Amino acid sequence: MDTLVVDHPLVAHKLTALRDERTDSPTFRRLADELVTLLAYEATRDVRVEPSEITTPVSPTTGVRLSSPKPLVVPILRAGLGMLDGMVRLLPTAEVGFLGMVRNEETLQASTYAERLPDDLSGRQCYVLDPMLATGGTLAAAIRFLVDRGADHITAVTLLCAPEGTARLEQELADLSIPVTVVTAAMDERLNEQGYIVPGLGDAGDRLYGVAD
Repeated sequence: MDTLVVDHPLVAHKLTALRDERTDSPTFRRLADELVTLLAYEATRDVRVEPSEITTPVSPTTGVRLSSPKPLVVPILRAGLGMLDGMVRLLPTAEVGFLGMVRNEETLQASTYAERLPDDLSGRQCYVLDPMLATGGTLAAAIRFLVDRGADHITAVTLLCAPEGTARLEQELADLSIPVTVVTAAMDERLNEQGYIVPGLGDAGDRLYGVAD
């Protein structure tokens, strides 16, 4: 597994505003959307393309276009939805699937409660969207779910990572024979006793959508 921390002034600038507890939900959603588009630029560096013959106003030439089957973008519900628009802005022809996973706050184990994905992902590049790589359990379970369906190349896009989560992901996916990459805006210090990233930015879902009563 490879981990890429995107080192760019605009990424750092937008992430700082996301971390600020004074940032309200509408602003948080807009900043997350913008940040994901910046991360998507790096995340799609290895997207598969094939030659395409075209004619410009001056002459024929050979360019490239996305290969088939199309890439699949998979936000993990619910917080991953806040990253979807920013990702498909850069990959407008990608298909979108959904994976609902919930973490038990006592055991910190993830389980699947809903999915809307093709039954066969053979030959598909998948881009998994999850704002926080904290304990690593949810993302590891999501990646295994996609691999079991046949996905052969997976890139996870996150806003933040914790070292503990990255280490767990590497350990739990060590037996996979396919490429797995994590692209993130920052590697934070640690997890606290509640499993939250420090300094982090709080609960990404609550900050995106507010806290339901």
